[in-house]
Amino acid sequence: MSTESTRPEWLQEAEQHLIRYCENFSDVLITKASGAYLYTDDGRQILDFTSGQMCAIFGHSHPRIVEALHRGTQSSIHLLSAMLSPSVIELSRRLAELLPPELSRAMFLSTGGESNEMAIRMAKLATGGFEVIGFTGSWHGMTAGAQSHTYSLTRRSYGPVMPGSYAIPAPNSYRCPVKHCSGQCDNTCLDVGMDLVDRQSVGAYAAVIVEPVLSAAGIIELTPEYLKALKAHCDARGLLLIFDEAQTGVGRLGDNFGFEQSGVVPDFLTLSKTLGGGLPLSAVVTSDTLEQDCYDKGFISVTSHVSDPLPAEVGVTVLSILVEEKMQERAQKMGNYLKRGLEELQERYECIGDVRGRGLLLGMEIVKDRASKVPDPELGSKIAEQCLKNGLSMNIVRIKGYGGVFRIAPPLTITQAELDQGIRILDQSIREVLSI
Repeated sequence: MSTESTRPEWLQEAEQHLIRYCENFSDVLITKASGAYLYTDDGRQILDFTSGQMCAIFGHSHPRIVEALHRGTQSSIHLLSAMLSPSVIELSRRLAELLPPELSRAMFLSTGGESNEMAIRMAKLATGGFEVIGFTGSWHGMTAGAQSHTYSLTRRSYGPVMPGSYAIPAPNSYRCPVKHCSGQCDNTCLDVGMDLVDRQSVGAYAAVIVEPVLSAAGIIELTPEYLKALKAHCDARGLLLIFDEAQTGVGRLGDNFGFEQSGVVPDFLTLSKTLGGGLPLSAVVTSDTLEQDCYDKGFISVTSHVSDPLPAEVGVTVLSILVEEKMQERAQKMGNYLKRGLEELQERYECIGDVRGRGLLLGMEIVKDRASKVPDPELGSKIAEQCLKNGLSMNIVRIKGYGGVFRIAPPLTITQAELDQGIRILDQSIREVLSI
């Protein structure tokens, strides 16, 4: 029997009419998503350990978000870009109340790529420079500017990137990029990276863009000490600091925002994914001073869906849920519980080389053995496939050099019983794959 004839009819139809934007589509058809679960067309229930595309921060179809959607459709869905709605003004105020006073001006867009584009655009205008520094393995979006500073597998075969795009090593203490330290980063890779960039720079620095936890790079957490050292490097060079909190914002790491533990306040904060709770909503936030400087220099960036009322209504509700239900505390508590469960599996299975991350953004690295630390992305992919068959959706990094790392990010509303279920399925799936 041919492979084609065994594939579902809907999948064959999808591949006939849809552009294949992610290698291959999943072979499960989701007809409903609610809370921490997905439901398929053949009646299966799948526990979601990725919050969709890391966006459904409070679970799928959260009742309060559904209510906000209904309210939004009763007032206004879309307006002329220069026109404002009460929901946009309220969202800007609510966001400012949660952030340090240095971050008081917001602009609302649709995607993470868009918000990073705006931050980079404003940084270039404010500084007069064009050189932007990112991290190896980073992911900031698929639009031209954001993609230029996204140092993952997605760069190849698409032609030149923006001039002045530089990369420095991600501080992976499990696999030191400069073969210097083991287990605890001492910032040598940062000093080496900045020295290399200095030697390439033409003296037109604009910004550094960084995720507090580098997700696509394999859940690489930047420690408070590292971020303080990075800020010092920025100040010494006149670089503006952009924190991309697409995945780390809105409570996921155990704080309202990922930068809070470090004490380092960025010049620009970008939010997406989690801010919309599953809807396309993003933001770039900056200071009064930088906003005024850019305004005086004629900043303009009008898009079709800037300041749309409907997603802003949802964003207000997302922030309300965060504060009123103390979701950051829940993320810390549930994250600690889940991490202990993963560490117990690590003790049981030699193929689990490392467990890392904080809150409900955790990484589990699959290796051939712990002594060599050689990545085993093939085994990781088999485990992910077996998990899905057994009723658990897991996301594994497939980027060369960072492959074999599970990104585990269940919704913050997940229960202890659901975490136990997920750990059981993961345990079962690893055991089954290893026995083949």
